[in-house]
Amino acid sequence: MTAFMHASFGITDFWTYVLGTIFIVLLPGPNSMYVLSVAAQRGVRAGYKGACGVFLGDAILMVLSAAGVASLLKASPALFHVIKYVGAGYLGWIGFQMLRGAVRNWARPADPAAAQAAAVPVDKSSNPFTKALVISLLNPKAILFFISFFIQFVDPQFAYPALSFVALGLVCQICSLAYLTTIIFVGARLADVFRRRRRLSAGMSSGVGAMFIGFGAKLATATLG
Repeated sequence: MTAFMHASFGITDFWTYVLGTIFIVLLPGPNSMYVLSVAAQRGVRAGYKGACGVFLGDAILMVLSAAGVASLLKASPALFHVIKYVGAGYLGWIGFQMLRGAVRNWARPADPAAAQAAAVPVDKSSNPFTKALVISLLNPKAILFFISFFIQFVDPQFAYPALSFVALGLVCQICSLAYLTTIIFVGARLADVFRRRRRLSAGMSSGVGAMFIGFGAKLATATLG
C-alpha cells in the first residue's frame, strides 16, 4: 500500500503521515470546540454546517500550502506576524464572548427560559458555516499543520505534485470527517443535559472560552520553524 501510494501519488512515508494526521486531528482545537458547541446548542444539522465550514477552511489552507504560501510567509516575517496577530485577536475575542455569556448564564435567576441555555453560548443569528470557516482559516493548529507538517510528505521529484497534495488532503479530510461526526453526535447528546443544568452549562462555556483564549495566545506565539 505504501509503495503504491508513493508510486502513484508521490507521497513519502505515507503511514507516518496518516498516524501524524490522526493525532493532530484528535488534539483539541478551535475547530472541534466550535463544532461541539454548535451541535450542543443547535443540533446535529447546525453541527454539520459548522463542520462543512471547517472542511472548506482546511481545503483553502491546503491549496495555499500547495501554492507555496509557506515559503512566502517565511520570506516575509512581517506578513506572517500581521496574519497571526489578527487571527490571535479574533480567537481571543470569541473566547471572551463565551466567558461573558457564561457569567450571564451563571448569574441569571433559575427559570424555565434559563433552563433552555446550551453548553456554549452561540449566537443563534450567526451562520455556523461562515463562522466555522473563519475559525478554521485562523486555527493555529491547522495553519502550522498545513504549512509545516503537511508539505514534508510530498516527494519533490514527483512529476505531478498537485496529485500528491490532493491525496494527502483527502486523507486529512476523511480523518476530520470521522472525528467531527463523533463530536457532533456527542454534542447533540449533551444538549439535553446542559438544558437541565444551567450552571453546568455555564461551567462548560467558561472552559471552552478559556480554551479559545489559549488558542489565540498559541497563535500569537507561533513560528514557522
